[in-house]
Amino acid sequence: MPARKKPLVVVTRKLPDVVETRMRELFDTRLNVTDAPLSQAELVAAVREADVLVPTITDEIDAAVLAQAGERLKLVANFGNGVDNIDVGAALSRGITVTNTPGVLTEDTADMTMALILAVARRVAEGARVIPEERFEGWSPTWMLGHRITGKRLGIIGMGRIGTALARRAKAFGLSIHYHNRRRVPAALEEELEATWWDSLDQMLARMDVVSVNCPHTPATYHLLSARHLRLLRPEAIVVNTARGEIIDENAMARLIEQGAIAGAGLDVFEHEPAVNPRLIKLARQGKVVLLPHMGSATHEGRVDMGEKVIVNIRTFMDGHRPPDRVLPSML
Repeated sequence: MPARKKPLVVVTRKLPDVVETRMRELFDTRLNVTDAPLSQAELVAAVREADVLVPTITDEIDAAVLAQAGERLKLVANFGNGVDNIDVGAALSRGITVTNTPGVLTEDTADMTMALILAVARRVAEGARVIPEERFEGWSPTWMLGHRITGKRLGIIGMGRIGTALARRAKAFGLSIHYHNRRRVPAALEEELEATWWDSLDQMLARMDVVSVNCPHTPATYHLLSARHLRLLRPEAIVVNTARGEIIDENAMARLIEQGAIAGAGLDVFEHEPAVNPRLIKLARQGKVVLLPHMGSATHEGRVDMGEKVIVNIRTFMDGHRPPDRVLPSML
């Protein structure tokens, strides 16, 4: 009996070597060795001939692209936790399964969120520039003063895996944990974290010292932190976002920081990536915000774990079973 033909898997960006090697062993894999993002025309060419497309969060797999998919394309295995780059409904209507890579980035992203909280409150990024720029003239009692985080209130928007992991870290630092979520978490978890649930986002925001955005980007969360919501924050409050840039109205936030109505922000994601709002860059130069280049999940271990999830989803699907990380429109 002849060997079963391997599926053609098209990967849109460069992945860790160990992941690419394993993919080449298992599938007929077409890699992107240059790591340059594919153009719209290249994405269309890929979906026309692939059995499986492996995009990343920077690839827009919208209805227009999916409409040109060939009959062979049956799986879009996203290399990423979010799927806001994919029109899941359009895929489903064409009989195309969509998967993602949940869970494996939780600890890394929570680490970076906690790091941003500390960086903004204690002026870490601003201080790190002083010595390389040869501006350090010795210790002074009133120089480079930040704010203590112990005893402060942290409001977490989105108490999923990452929000919960952040809460555990923040509790260890002595922060009081508060959260707003679509559903209240189990009582045992609330007790463990000594967490307070707010069904009203407005009421929570008005009382927090730190607000962390940890919810997914969906149509319902677009500009969830709108100008109105941001104006509810106390002047001493800081905002941290390691989720998706579109959840915050960046112009409104920048304006309020410029006015002193919000103390500062720590951002790893931006509303129009890879472009960054010039007002935010100016505020970063002034030491009022900390900007990172979307590196919250950027660990060697995390990227390899993501690749392994992609491989498991492809193999399971090709074996005729439901992949473990299938995404449906009802889940979004």
